[in-house]
Amino acid sequence: MQPILLVGIIIVAGFLFGEIAGRFKLPRVTGYIIAGIFLNLHYFDFLFQDFMDNTGIITNISLSFITFSVGGTLLFSRIKKLGRGILNIAVLESLFAFLFVFVGFLILTPLWGPVKDSSWFTVLIPISILIASLGSPTDPSATLAVKHEYNARGDVSATVMGVAALDDVAGILNYSIAIAIARVFVQPDGVDAASFILEPAVAIFGAVLLGIVFGLIFNLVMSLAGRETEGVLIVLILGSLLTCYGFASYLKFDELLSTMVMGATVVNYNPQRDKIFKMLQRYIEELIFVLFFVISGMHLDFSVLTTTFILVIGFVVFRAVGKVLGTRIGASISGSPTPVKKYAAAGLIPQGGIVIGLALLITEKPAFDAFSGIVLNVIIGATVIHELVGPLLAKAALKKAGEISE
Repeated sequence: MQPILLVGIIIVAGFLFGEIAGRFKLPRVTGYIIAGIFLNLHYFDFLFQDFMDNTGIITNISLSFITFSVGGTLLFSRIKKLGRGILNIAVLESLFAFLFVFVGFLILTPLWGPVKDSSWFTVLIPISILIASLGSPTDPSATLAVKHEYNARGDVSATVMGVAALDDVAGILNYSIAIAIARVFVQPDGVDAASFILEPAVAIFGAVLLGIVFGLIFNLVMSLAGRETEGVLIVLILGSLLTCYGFASYLKFDELLSTMVMGATVVNYNPQRDKIFKMLQRYIEELIFVLFFVISGMHLDFSVLTTTFILVIGFVVFRAVGKVLGTRIGASISGSPTPVKKYAAAGLIPQGGIVIGLALLITEKPAFDAFSGIVLNVIIGATVIHELVGPLLAKAALKKAGEISE
């Protein structure tokens, strides 16, 4: 089957299911994922069987754009205005989500994990680290949709939006560190102190340096280009992003961290930052989301999902407990208003977006072949749950906080 035809089917299916999700007051991303699940049914095996083995380039291009946009939220002057309370909550709720999921999976995986005869060092600890690193990101779209629908205003909604803006950043940092550490554990030669410290440090700091360099080069080329049409900017962004991502992969640096740092460099040191990121949102973002999330849903393996159902529920529960506890402690330390302590965490439960991309990226790393399918199915299964219950939780929290009324 022609790959171009299959891409066309994916885009049309994603659009239709996104529209249907919108009619039911659900995030469009939920519709895209459901479209992928629909196309993943055995009726369509003859269409997509070979195609699914070659979706890595689409996933990587999509992730480079998404992480670049995440980096674009790290405008230093904006972060300063968020206030100490939001920063404390963001740090603690992401940290507690990681810790609770990590400890929970160390307990759950030996009991219900589908990998038999698992070794602690080569399977149980790495898989727990990787899944725990995916507990931080929050999808603010559900809360944002409810906020706009009911014109909600107040401390809780403002806090949720501020914290969610930092959650993806924390998620990418956690993921980058987790990948580097987990790779050390699965190496056949075992773990030694030098490799445990050196390899993660090289992967992370190399990615940061590479992102800064490419961000500065992009700013320089843009200033010298002379033409400022949107078409020229799209060409420059696409070329710079993919080159940065490719160099990071070749040098064994963390690819996502490098493109995120590139985005942060551009937003802080390019005088046309607003034009750049608004243009990406206006022309490219929706197409990237349709392709990315439909393909994510198509990767859902129902045969594995049935054996990982307990792990899916465990991830949802452990993550929620960590988010709630971290938010309450962070709000208490900062002296935040009582409604923020009680209800802000509910707006941080929805999860989607970049977390699926991080899980997909794990499946492309041969070192994790023994359990990467489990990680992906746990995350996609949990994302479906989070995207379905997220709007309901957000609405209930904002209503109890007195920020919306029927």
